[in-house]
Amino acid sequence: MSERKDLEIIAGLVPEGSRVLDLGCGNGELLAYLQSRRGCSGYGIEIADHNVLACAQRGVDVIQLNLEDGLAIFEDRSFDVVLQLETLQHLRNTEKMLRETARVGRIGIVSFPNFAHWPNRLRVATGRMPVTKALPYEWYDTPNIRVGTYADFEVLARKDGLRILDSFGIQGGEVVRAWPNLLASVAVFKFERT
Repeated sequence: MSERKDLEIIAGLVPEGSRVLDLGCGNGELLAYLQSRRGCSGYGIEIADHNVLACAQRGVDVIQLNLEDGLAIFEDRSFDVVLQLETLQHLRNTEKMLRETARVGRIGIVSFPNFAHWPNRLRVATGRMPVTKALPYEWYDTPNIRVGTYADFEVLARKDGLRILDSFGIQGGEVVRAWPNLLASVAVFKFERT
């Protein structure tokens, strides 16, 4: 999988000049890309000390915060876009953070490993948990608290009153629109509150 290509695909969903909040921004690579290539501004939220330092070194404004504590420091619709990339599966209260994403941003964009990708299904059918590029850990040492599927997110979005503006999968650095629940290792959704 091309990590850089995935970054470019997701960055393409962010309107130019947007004010962006990136939840679980890691080392700030995406925000730096959005600033330099798409004229965006905003903040990253990150908990890990080394990633906060990496963001600062990249010139990305970052706030050190545990997402489990919520986003009460931000007012409704403070940002044009709130990103939650490869973050949902690490949170205890996924649904609460999804609602917070929709509250704080006009648009939300999430991505997560798609557990329903066919190699994962095959691995489970043989009696073992999958280990792939999108899910690179053994079951006993994974930082993922939960796993989800492309189809599961569609159901959760409807339940929480979110209107999906765009959705697709990513596989090997390419967008997958046909059968993404089966054929893509990463699920991507762009949504807004109804």
